[in-house]
Amino acid sequence: MAERYLRQRADIMPDIAPLRGRRDELAELEALVRRARVGHSRALVACGEAGVGKTALLDHVIASAEATVRTERIVASQSEMELAYAGPQALCGHMMDSAARLPAPQQEAIEAAFGLRSAAAPSPFLVGLALLGLLTEAAEDRGLLCVVDDAQWLDHASARALAFAARRLDAEGIALVPVMRQPDEVFAGLAHMVVEGLGHEDAREILRLAVPGGLDQRVRDQLIAEARGNPLALRELPRALNPAQIASGLTLSSTLPLENRIEQSLVVQLASLPAPARSLLLAAAEPTGDPGLLWRASAVLGLGPDAFDAAKDAEALVVGTRVGFRHPLVRSAVYRAASPADRRRVHDALADVTSAEHNPDRRAWHRASATLHPDDGVAADLERSAARARTRGGPAAAGAFLERAAELTPSPFHRGQRLIAAAEAKHDAGAPGAALRLLESARALPLTTLQEALVARLHARAGYALRRDRSGVQHLLAAAQGLEGLDPVLARDTYVEALAAATYGGRLGDAEQVAAVANAILAATPAAEESDRAGDLILRGQALLATEGQEAAIATLRRAQRAFLEQAPDFLELHWMWFASRAAQDLWDPAGLRALADRQVELARTEGVVTVLPIALSLLLVQMTDGDLDGAEASCDEIDAIKEATGNPLPRYGRLLLASYRGQVDEAERWGERIRADGQARGEGYALSAANFSQAVLYNGLGRFAEAVACSRRELPYTHELNLAMRTLLELVEAATHTGEYALAESALRQLAGVTRPVGTTYALAVLAMAEAQLREGEEAENLYRDAIKRFEHERIPIWVGRCRLLYGEALNRQGRPADAHEQLRAAHEVLTACGLNGFAQRAADELRASGETLRVRQRGSAAQLTGQELNVARLAREELTNREIGARLFISAHTVEYHLRKVFAKLGIKRRTELKPALAELTLTSPKT
Repeated sequence: MAERYLRQRADIMPDIAPLRGRRDELAELEALVRRARVGHSRALVACGEAGVGKTALLDHVIASAEATVRTERIVASQSEMELAYAGPQALCGHMMDSAARLPAPQQEAIEAAFGLRSAAAPSPFLVGLALLGLLTEAAEDRGLLCVVDDAQWLDHASARALAFAARRLDAEGIALVPVMRQPDEVFAGLAHMVVEGLGHEDAREILRLAVPGGLDQRVRDQLIAEARGNPLALRELPRALNPAQIASGLTLSSTLPLENRIEQSLVVQLASLPAPARSLLLAAAEPTGDPGLLWRASAVLGLGPDAFDAAKDAEALVVGTRVGFRHPLVRSAVYRAASPADRRRVHDALADVTSAEHNPDRRAWHRASATLHPDDGVAADLERSAARARTRGGPAAAGAFLERAAELTPSPFHRGQRLIAAAEAKHDAGAPGAALRLLESARALPLTTLQEALVARLHARAGYALRRDRSGVQHLLAAAQGLEGLDPVLARDTYVEALAAATYGGRLGDAEQVAAVANAILAATPAAEESDRAGDLILRGQALLATEGQEAAIATLRRAQRAFLEQAPDFLELHWMWFASRAAQDLWDPAGLRALADRQVELARTEGVVTVLPIALSLLLVQMTDGDLDGAEASCDEIDAIKEATGNPLPRYGRLLLASYRGQVDEAERWGERIRADGQARGEGYALSAANFSQAVLYNGLGRFAEAVACSRRELPYTHELNLAMRTLLELVEAATHTGEYALAESALRQLAGVTRPVGTTYALAVLAMAEAQLREGEEAENLYRDAIKRFEHERIPIWVGRCRLLYGEALNRQGRPADAHEQLRAAHEVLTACGLNGFAQRAADELRASGETLRVRQRGSAAQLTGQELNVARLAREELTNREIGARLFISAHTVEYHLRKVFAKLGIKRRTELKPALAELTLTSPKT
């Protein structure tokens, strides 16, 4: 591909001058290639104005690199911005033989994106990961230089996939160079190289070559100043001037931007061409560069050999293995200079000769561009193209097809229908402002009742996405009510969105809004006995929880949990399964939480729904309660990888809780401060609960009970929110009894009884017994401790077994019974040490010392010798995942996983994966993960 492109470039500009003034840029690009040659990867975004020499620079680098690394190059086209994944398909379409070696979800995603299989719209992140996998395979033997020229014209889906792959590069041997005019926010965070204009001496030499006859010094200096060192401007601006103008310097000055002046110069040069030659150039602007297509279109247009000769003599067009122009700006200049009538005529010819079987979307777009008046047949073709774009994961492209289809739709009814569909696609593509604009157009048309309801729903969703204010909840609620009786599934989903938006703030939100939404849901949804659908049950259960409290909601929420576990959830229910997992937490049901979290993670991974996965993984942090802090940390690593790759804003509560359980005071305090500030800024009360609960655990483990009281008592007014707020009550009882604040402890116990007795699960009763034991004495206290330990062991919750035995042993020590205390404290120390609760384990060791036995918490080594990514890879490898599975979890290539594992083995002095578990057991993080 690179050779073909370079031959084309050489044909177009056979007299191209050697590069001048580009020493630094060449050095940076050549270093990039050298690193790829030895297995290191990096992306470098090359930016610079049109004509500044980016293409020539990359021509030079590719020509010198192709003997040592594989080279791939594509040129994006503005006219292909409506074709989803056109860029990756042009870049990797010929690499699809390697797709079979990708993990199945990635293979399915990229085949769907390229239209090679019928499937649901693929996740753009899975497409990006698959793109990385294909490029990695291409780089396997000797490295790869991959150049994407004119990347500013990539469609939205292509740009996101390319940027995703660029950010995950590590040790594959890939040098990736997107080339564009202005930095694009899609590529923010990647290294950039700005290509600027040439210095005065180099500019003067290029101008001398462009105007061989010589120039008056004043005119020459003015041309150099006007061009600002832009090589294309230095060559092209003089071509548009006649000898008198060159001699006098007249008409040089202009207020137009330089790019427009260059394009204007090109238009002036081409204006003298015969009309057939200009028509030929207009047809050649078709971005496929297919000579056969151009020949066929020329025949339809009646263009003969004279048109080709004239275009070639003007040095505008070169036709070889591909159709090209001497510079990309010639293409845009030709197209913009043509009259609307000429454009329509050429598009009509191109539509005639474009295969409806092999290129239906390109043909539909040509037909639309050739059509002036409404035409239902053309609009229907565009609608079908939109459906294909949706299937391939291109909502932005689907929106563009549908918007143009609406413009060409004669029937007001169908026009409104297509405008609504276009608005939905725009919203899904992350453009809520554009969606609102289209909805305003739709409202001016005659709409059915259902269409009006759909407009209201989409208007509410887009408005909330833009503003996140109180009015968003009201509009979502009204939209949900408007859909009742019209589309029950969408109505339910909209109710869930309204309830989630209303409850999101917790104590920082609006209680009246929560009640209003919940009451509306109860009035609108079937009673629990009338529906067994998981979505109906969880919606009604959460509404009951918000309005009538825990006891009234228990039966419905338990039915909802069973339904989510037993039924195959639809796409919408998968997004809201976290509500069921939260219900399991509120019902003190650890087994249900484990099952629901595992199921949602499994479904999200299988379906490739990356937006759902981080929430599901955060619920999987029940691993901490199970004593598997290492497994929980691996889940946190995966959440972090998704957050980095997708920008998902999910706060890192897991990191805070891990640090607190492990007694890492500096890290826990740092995370707590960050999460509190973030919660206040976003109006999320749950963040405050997370910080208060986690730090209460931290300080109780460290024996800093006064600080634990200060953190946990903040939650007393909010225990009606359940979840972490109610769990903090147990921490408050422990802290307050140690500080002698028994009235406060009794108050917390009463509140805890109010949220555990109604539920009545083994876990809830164990928590209540453990709390009450701390406020009782003698045999009553012992019986309560033993009952709690037995129940915790039955539920397989080792963390609470260890903590309960610790409290029991401390109580026995206070009673002067060291021998009995010794038994409980030693068992507590073993469990807490095994779980990694270092602070609590040290408390047990201190109490054992008081009873006459000396123990020390095992001192662990530092993980500072391993980088964060090495730790991430090592933890997942320890869980017996393959390199491909690890790569899929962390959004890196399997090759990079292997590279990091080699470094881990060398640093830890081990030779095989089976040695990772004991080796990692000696490590502990000493600084916060960022």
